[in-house]
Amino acid sequence: MADSHANSSKTTPQEVIVSVVLGLVAPLIAIVLMLALVNRIQGDQVDADAPEIAEQSVLKNITPVAHLDALDANAPKVEKSGEEIFNTVCTSCHTAGALGAPKLNAKGDWTSRLGQGFEKLTTNAINGIRSMPARGGNPDLTDTEVARAVAYLANSAGAKFTAPEASAPSAAAAPAPAEAATSAPATAPAAAAVATANDSAKGKSVYEASCGTCHGAGVAGAPKLGDKAAWGPRIKSGNDTLYGSALKGKGAMPAKGGNAGLSEADVKAAVDYMVGQSK
Repeated sequence: MADSHANSSKTTPQEVIVSVVLGLVAPLIAIVLMLALVNRIQGDQVDADAPEIAEQSVLKNITPVAHLDALDANAPKVEKSGEEIFNTVCTSCHTAGALGAPKLNAKGDWTSRLGQGFEKLTTNAINGIRSMPARGGNPDLTDTEVARAVAYLANSAGAKFTAPEASAPSAAAAPAPAEAATSAPATAPAAAAVATANDSAKGKSVYEASCGTCHGAGVAGAPKLGDKAAWGPRIKSGNDTLYGSALKGKGAMPAKGGNAGLSEADVKAAVDYMVGQSK
């Protein structure tokens, strides 16, 4: 038995060589893997003080978040298509059917309206009807643009209206130089009357664009235009109080009627217009 045990525990030269090789290779592999890991970590690190990195950081920090495009006030107006006008002016009401507005692609909403004809629908859109302000609340739209929007909406519900082409520029848009040179200066009373008319027109324009949606239908408790009972107590509080409420917001009404781009003079003109229509 002793001899058998000795033979079984005897190590051959081949086994010794394999053991030595494995003992050397395993640590070598571990070292190589460690070096690769260190190189990868160092490669991911960025020297924040490097000139090129610093320059990129500066450029990123000074990049403007917005830009202002200067427009030529004398450039001819480029009229928009009916779809463009719908997407920018009409969608807020006619997509969801707000305040009873007939929805895009809803044939049932348009059935009775289409029978009025294209001209009647366009006239209503230009002048305003019920809760819809004149020109959808955008006084800058031309009659042609409004007509295109009407055609786009109506045709989505099955009409076959033809959208009008671009309108010709108005010859009376500006007086001729001779007229401007020969026109007599306005007297003081006449000038005051013109100024009052201009203020009233401005107030009406601002009202239709920013206030009419709520004050035309009395949304969220807003006093409706022309409702003397609703406006009476408010008018008694004085114009300064009304101006302050309109400028800063009150109750459900946001500041400046939700149009932050309005000037203080615009807001006051709209208040004056509503007060004048509601006395």
